[in-house]
Amino acid sequence: MLGSKLEPTVISYNAGISACVKGQQWQRALSLLSEMLVLKSQPLEPTVISYNAGISACEKCQQWQLALSLLSDMVETRLEPTMISYNAGISACEKGQQWQRALSLLSEMLGSKLEPTVISYNAGISACEKGQQWQRALSLLSDGSGPCRCSTRCWGRSWRLVQLASLLLVEVFEVKVGPDYRF
Repeated sequence: MLGSKLEPTVISYNAGISACVKGQQWQRALSLLSEMLVLKSQPLEPTVISYNAGISACEKCQQWQLALSLLSDMVETRLEPTMISYNAGISACEKGQQWQRALSLLSEMLGSKLEPTVISYNAGISACEKGQQWQRALSLLSDGSGPCRCSTRCWGRSWRLVQLASLLLVEVFEVKVGPDYRF
C-alpha cells in the first residue's frame, strides 16, 4: 500500500490483515499492522479490529506467543480486548498446547466482565485435553453448562477425558490393591 498513490485507511489495512488471516500469512498480517504506525503521510492507529485480525492470523498459524503479545499490546494502547480478542488468544494457546495460559485468558476474560462463549469454553477444554488436564477440563465443562451451554464438540472432548480418567483410576486401583480385590 505504501507504494501506491491511494491514501491507505484503517479500513483498507484491516481488510488486508483479514485477507492475510484467510491466507494463513501471519508474517504479512503483522507487517501490515506495524506498517500502520509508520506511515509517512499520517500514521494510522490500529483499532480493536486491526488487533483482532492480527491475533487471529497468529492463532491460525500456531504463533501463540505473538498472539499473546498482540493482546498485551492492545491493553498497552488502551484498547479493550473483546470477546473475539480473547477467543483468538485462547485458541492460539490451545493450538500451542499452552493450557495454563489458555485458562489464564479465560479467567482474565471473566475479570473483564466479558461472558465466555461456546468458543471460549471449547478452546479452553481442548487446551486442557491436550495438556492431559482432565480435572480442569471437567471443571470448565461444568462452568460452561450455565448460560453459555457447551456444544456437542465440547461434550465429546470431555467425555473422552472422563474415559481416560476412568482408565487411569482402574490402572491405579489394580496396581495398589491388586486385580483380585473384591468389594
